[in-house]
Amino acid sequence: MPLTFCGLDDFEEGLLPLLRHFLTSLKAPERQSWQYAYKIAAERWGEVLGLRVAQALFKLIDRAAKARGEPLEFLDPLAPDERGFVTRDEFSILRMLHHMRRDETPMAREAVALVTGDTMDPEVIRAGLSFAHRFPVGLPQRAAAPSPLRLVE
Repeated sequence: MPLTFCGLDDFEEGLLPLLRHFLTSLKAPERQSWQYAYKIAAERWGEVLGLRVAQALFKLIDRAAKARGEPLEFLDPLAPDERGFVTRDEFSILRMLHHMRRDETPMAREAVALVTGDTMDPEVIRAGLSFAHRFPVGLPQRAAAPSPLRLVE
């Protein structure tokens, strides 16, 4: 599915590469793709905010993968031609966060069911709600640039 048809905001779309790198790390730990996720988050939102976003997203992805009991489908995070598309599982996770961030409970429940394979796992719900609470709609798109260093005499 094309990413542009998903109805996500810029922040949520920015989560997609992190999501893919985290899923790659769970599937092939030896690739240590999680490092790219943290680096991308720090570059996108600044270190303070970006690293918090990455950590909260990883908690959700890890719990979702365990709740599902089978691998989540995802596209290669390093394939440029796949950046504008999402799998059903990627979309379900992003959609769940989209609705949780807006406090749209019925739609969030539907998305949780898709993410967890109908188990409604409380750990996934807790991780998703925690993410939504920490990074609500209206979050600044980029962290403020640090002020330049000056020599004080």
